[in-house]
Amino acid sequence: MTIKEEIERRRTFGIISHPDAGKTTLTEKLLLFGGAIQTAGAVKSNKIKKHATSDFMEIERQRGISVATSVMGFEYKGVKINLLDTPGHEDFAEDTYRTLTAVDSVIMVIDCAKGVEPQTRKLLEVCRMRNTPVIVFINKLDREGKNPFDLLDEIEKELRIDLRPLTWPISIGKTFKGVYNLYEKSLILFNQGEKQTSDNSFEIKDLNDGTIDEIIGEDFANTLRHDVELIEGVYSEFEREDYLEAMISPVFFGSAVNNFGVRELLDGFIKIAPPPRPRETDVRIIKPDDKNFSGFVFKIHANLDPKHRDRIAFLRVCSGKFERNKNYYHVRENRTMKFSNPTAFMAQEKSVVDEAYPGDIIGLYDSGNFKIGDTLTEGEKMNYKGIPQFSPELFRYVVNADPLKTKQLNKGLEQLTDEGVAQLFTKKTDNRKVLGTVGALQFEVIQHRLKSEYAASCNFEHISLFKACWVSSKDKKKLEEFIFEKSHHMASDKEGRPVFLAESAWALQMAQEKNPALQFHFISEFKEN
Repeated sequence: MTIKEEIERRRTFGIISHPDAGKTTLTEKLLLFGGAIQTAGAVKSNKIKKHATSDFMEIERQRGISVATSVMGFEYKGVKINLLDTPGHEDFAEDTYRTLTAVDSVIMVIDCAKGVEPQTRKLLEVCRMRNTPVIVFINKLDREGKNPFDLLDEIEKELRIDLRPLTWPISIGKTFKGVYNLYEKSLILFNQGEKQTSDNSFEIKDLNDGTIDEIIGEDFANTLRHDVELIEGVYSEFEREDYLEAMISPVFFGSAVNNFGVRELLDGFIKIAPPPRPRETDVRIIKPDDKNFSGFVFKIHANLDPKHRDRIAFLRVCSGKFERNKNYYHVRENRTMKFSNPTAFMAQEKSVVDEAYPGDIIGLYDSGNFKIGDTLTEGEKMNYKGIPQFSPELFRYVVNADPLKTKQLNKGLEQLTDEGVAQLFTKKTDNRKVLGTVGALQFEVIQHRLKSEYAASCNFEHISLFKACWVSSKDKKKLEEFIFEKSHHMASDKEGRPVFLAESAWALQMAQEKNPALQFHFISEFKEN
């Protein structure tokens, strides 16, 4: 198979949702249909009986939530699918934002009873920033929920996107009968209590065909006819090009926990979702079929397997072909590196790969050489853009609870903050360590992982801060004067860049007004002056 054919058959996407919308369950059912796993774990009442395939960290098993992005690859009908399951919890949104830089499209899961929720809005905004095509999967149709038309209106209004249903539910909750596939002109029946692993569909080219009355009953058949007529009259015809340009989002309905509607979603996805797309660097636009290999690190995870204390950098291949044991150029470090055991993922299962193509996500064993956003090439000096860290919103001093384990604590903090779960700042005046996060739960995760993975103990002490922002200026003297004057409010990040720790919105505003020669950055991705 040629490189062009390998690229064309790849689909790399992320699954996003508000917590409890059924995202991890849908992930497992997609893997089930793809033959990647044989049994799925059930996630009920936040207690995981068989641990969900994509939730492999100890704290995830205890809490029943996903807090790290999982990468899973599988084949389905000749298509190589790379699936990234993101954390749903808002405290881990930054990991999700970065993950969305590595995908070409997104499936957004919405609970039919709850509709649009705050986290859904934030995630959709990130997709909009990058013009990422979105498919909507409305889940839990076997439970009582909102009227489908009302739900679509709410999604369009709240998320400011245009929708086009490709499947349509026949009733909802206790009387849920199944879905009609508008794209394929077929009826798929739902049988309560049965796991929908076998094909349970009927071809219905004409809804006026009396067969449908016999299958689902006259009343449901008439309602379906009326609904479809309304859909065809209200919603514009589905055009794949509009979807690829993120101008319209197709909608599928189903019940992930029952495997229902998942096959239709997957079949529809491989037909319409985009293959790997061109990406922007600080030098030029890189196309997937460019001859030379290039890719970027969007995630780092220490101790994926606690027994081996490994550290893995997740790299998205963007162009050319990656080959095992070949020398590649690490742009930031300005040196070549060779990888003898790059891995492909099936959640916590890893296997060594000899080659990888654009769209693939590979794991590179790392002894501390990589940081999030690093670029690998075959020699070209360039950096992929759009992989920032955001200004944190919550802050804590780190207090060492066991002085005998200081070395372990420092190593743990260094590695965990390399992963992007939090940002580490060092105060200028007293060298105290300050952790900054976008969510409170991250402190708990860090504390837990320091204990279980590094045998280090720490406590957190409250520090009242409004914002941490990077400071730069073309006028080096003005910058030095500001750092000296504000020394009690200054820190440095892990790269040694100056960071202003503003105690209040007013303090930040005053600093900006009194220092017009300085730039205050709220995203780490900025050019040094």
